[in-house]
Amino acid sequence: MRTLFTSALAAIAAITVAVPASAQLAVGNDAPAFTARAALAGEEFGFSLQAALRRGPVVLYFYPKAFTQGCTLEANAFAEAMPEFRAAGASVIGMSNDDIETLKRFSREECRDAFAVGSASARLINAYAVARGNSDLASRTSYVIAQDGRIAYVHSDSDYRGHVARTLAAVRALSN
Repeated sequence: MRTLFTSALAAIAAITVAVPASAQLAVGNDAPAFTARAALAGEEFGFSLQAALRRGPVVLYFYPKAFTQGCTLEANAFAEAMPEFRAAGASVIGMSNDDIETLKRFSREECRDAFAVGSASARLINAYAVARGNSDLASRTSYVIAQDGRIAYVHSDSDYRGHVARTLAAVRALSN
């Protein structure tokens, strides 16, 4: 198992990574466990990272604000790619500090009922080192978390366009 994880990390290392100097969660670190209020297809539920990891790797992506231009386009792109993430055995959850009512609507309209979005507390945003300056908003940062709970890939870039392709490549590298 350790060899498989090491091989997957080597494969992922070949993928271009854009991580700001302030990012504190590095590849190989344990991902902080958490639970959060979330929405899928307009329905609220309790999300648990530990429970999701029992089913496979998790793409945990943080975004600043629902219904803003970049965040909407990123959600649309993840929704379109969900069949590929599922085929690779992964689940996806987007996290922002939006309230659950906003996220219910965002999950239907922009996530197209394809994946969950959750409400990230300031504590969770800080635990994943994704605070955007001095605000309570999250930076646009995507983590791929391997089934053993370790960070397998990190991509942080305000441009939403690379997040889907890069996290999908990282998920696929885990299964090689």
